[in-house]
Amino acid sequence: MSEQINNNAPQNNEANLGDLLAVRRQKLQDLRAEGKDPFVITKYDVTHHSDEVKNNYETLEGKEVSIAGRLMSKRIMGKASFCHVQDLNGLIQCYVARDSIGVDEYAGFKKFDIGDIVGIKGTVFTTKTGEISIHATEVTLLSKSLQILPEKYHGLTNTDLRYRQRYVDLIMNAETKDTMIKRSKIISSIRRFLDAQGFIEVETPMLVSNAGGAAARPFETHFNALNEDLKLRISLELYLKRLIVGGLERVYEIGRVFRNEGLDTRHNPEFTLMELYQAYTDYHGMMDLTENMYRHVPNEVLGTTKIVYNGVEMDLGKPFERITMVDAVKKYSGVDFNEINTLEEARAIAKEKGIEFETRHKKGDILNLFFEEFVEEHLIQPTFVMDHPVEISPLTKRKPENPDYVERFEFFMNGWEMANAYSELNDPIDQRERFAAQEEQFAQGDEEANHTDEDFLNALEIGMPPTGGIGYGIDRMCMLLTDSQAIRDVLLFPTMKSIDK
Repeated sequence: MSEQINNNAPQNNEANLGDLLAVRRQKLQDLRAEGKDPFVITKYDVTHHSDEVKNNYETLEGKEVSIAGRLMSKRIMGKASFCHVQDLNGLIQCYVARDSIGVDEYAGFKKFDIGDIVGIKGTVFTTKTGEISIHATEVTLLSKSLQILPEKYHGLTNTDLRYRQRYVDLIMNAETKDTMIKRSKIISSIRRFLDAQGFIEVETPMLVSNAGGAAARPFETHFNALNEDLKLRISLELYLKRLIVGGLERVYEIGRVFRNEGLDTRHNPEFTLMELYQAYTDYHGMMDLTENMYRHVPNEVLGTTKIVYNGVEMDLGKPFERITMVDAVKKYSGVDFNEINTLEEARAIAKEKGIEFETRHKKGDILNLFFEEFVEEHLIQPTFVMDHPVEISPLTKRKPENPDYVERFEFFMNGWEMANAYSELNDPIDQRERFAAQEEQFAQGDEEANHTDEDFLNALEIGMPPTGGIGYGIDRMCMLLTDSQAIRDVLLFPTMKSIDK
């Protein structure tokens, strides 16, 4: 008799599926009646994982090991059986014989279901077909699975179900597990890189009275204890810069931020952002740090600085291109904003080029609209786009030689914005004026405009040193380094519409 994961027919027949689920529950009742309830077991001594057994066969052959994991296949052949157990690191075959584990134990093993959690102790050997296996001397049922896994060879292919039941997706799709493990390694690598640069990791509030630091609409809530309305943070910036004021010269935070916006392949309302701030440097220092970090992380995690995303190779080992926004717009649209001196001229060229703008948009806003329309899609290889207009950069230091522009860059790969960095504005008088301009934008209908933060202004008046700062989209970085097509593919539990709506 052979039992494999093959549940297509039962899943298409609700009555049959109900019968199979009832059988599993009856098996649990029978085990409890026999005093063999698996759920009373509190621990199991695991000595090895599957890959450790396979990778160290020469030293482990004939020696006893203990592994534990999920039963993924079972072939019953009279007095002996084969099964495969899946743990964190992969699958391993186990040989289970009646004469090795005992008559009663073997009878119990034959009743195990695919999906059950088992512990197997035995000796390492190789089968006649050359597969490294474990010859079981003891088999323990550690947890009873009362549901039925998807069919083995097709896995869990329903995308919506994969996101909703990530726990099943991780069991059935090895690539999902690999992606999530790589994500963890990417974040750990970032931390090691920054720690070695003298940065310290900090935590700042998620619930705030003023959700500033970015152009985004916040989620709002109410705090009953203080009878105050609060918002979920949209950025990490303003609190981290307070710490620079306080003398913590190099700080970073990796954490969730929340933006009340739409869902698509690159956006989730809660996502992981990393921001860092370094005193006594500027946006050029942030470019150097970014270039070094984007080489360090893939080299450490993937073993290469060349990555392939959606069939396109991007070489992080080469010097990253650096271009101003004005030059980039000129390169890809043919329009030179250095020759456009008035708002009227900017509006005229926008109409000529089919760029839609709003009455509140100034010359700098229109330059940014040109950039989004004509430039972004071409920025495949690592590129720093520098020197943005002041109108779209309310927290950034102006360029001394050209105050219509600021010392800011956005880092692009694959046509995506991967990071946003400034020479931080530390002039409290200028910052107050910028906040006032943002309040005016909000009054004119821009729901994503910043609001005045009096405590932050007070911090600037205490005095903030010249500072470089940057924010990185960690999820997009993980997408590129794992060749994942959607942000949901690198989030363990992405936001989903409620299933009952």
